[in-house]
Amino acid sequence: MYYSELVTAVNDYVENNFPTVDLNRMIQQAEQRIYNTVQIQELRKNVTGTLTSGNQYLSAPFDFLSTYSLAIYPQTGTTGSFLYLINKDVNYMREAYPDPSVTGQPKYYAIFGPNSANMNELTFIIGPTPNANYNAELHYFYYPDSIIQAALSTTTITAAGSGYTNGTYYNVALTGGTGNSATATIVVSSGVVTSVTLVSKGCYYAVGDQLSATIGSSGSGFTLTVTGVTNAGGETWLGDNFDTALMNAVLYEAITYVKGDADMVALYKDRYTQAITLLKNLGDGKQRGDAYRDGQVRVKVE
Repeated sequence: MYYSELVTAVNDYVENNFPTVDLNRMIQQAEQRIYNTVQIQELRKNVTGTLTSGNQYLSAPFDFLSTYSLAIYPQTGTTGSFLYLINKDVNYMREAYPDPSVTGQPKYYAIFGPNSANMNELTFIIGPTPNANYNAELHYFYYPDSIIQAALSTTTITAAGSGYTNGTYYNVALTGGTGNSATATIVVSSGVVTSVTLVSKGCYYAVGDQLSATIGSSGSGFTLTVTGVTNAGGETWLGDNFDTALMNAVLYEAITYVKGDADMVALYKDRYTQAITLLKNLGDGKQRGDAYRDGQVRVKVE
């Protein structure tokens, strides 16, 4: 199931014509509901990085949700197998390694919290502080790209315009290009646009699209160029392999949104529950072992 097919099906089932911005929000909420209920393999990602000698911190990836494993291996000298670090709490790390200047081969790690340089991203604290440079491999859970097709991901101000009234403008509609429904917070200083922060990323945009906006009651000439979009094809693993769960999760969100009758809400909730049960059988059962070592997955027959 592609994004366009999902949109058509939800509107048909609920007999509504949802505004794109509202339907996109329902889709993202439905995806998050599924991703936090079932640990399917699609939610895992691998990245490599570097632990620096004398630095007890390691930045987490921007899309990090939770850790599956963190391992290190030497950069120089004798090569060996991966050493998997043991997850601990920060209070354990502070008590066990109170002096960060004391170094050694790392054994433990903890999620330390946001980096002061970027409050939206997390950091790992390593113990003991690395005594050399090490390669690191992080296996972690993340949210994959939404099925929403060609949503804006990055833009750049092509022309700052002139004559605008200074201030911060919220939820300004971006117009032009091939897509629709994108909005942004726009800051004007000295009569020109100085920053644009995407709020609703819309859909169906293309790299190179030229966007504009009506900012207040004066000024002109502002343009924004689309430099990146996500999921240009409107396709995901969930849509391809388990669209039953995705569609029923969105329908559950949609029927709640329109304040449907109690019996209809119960119906869609039940259908979603049945679909997520099947997906859990796959993600939490079959994908966690193999038939040779673990035997066939056994499910109670009722």
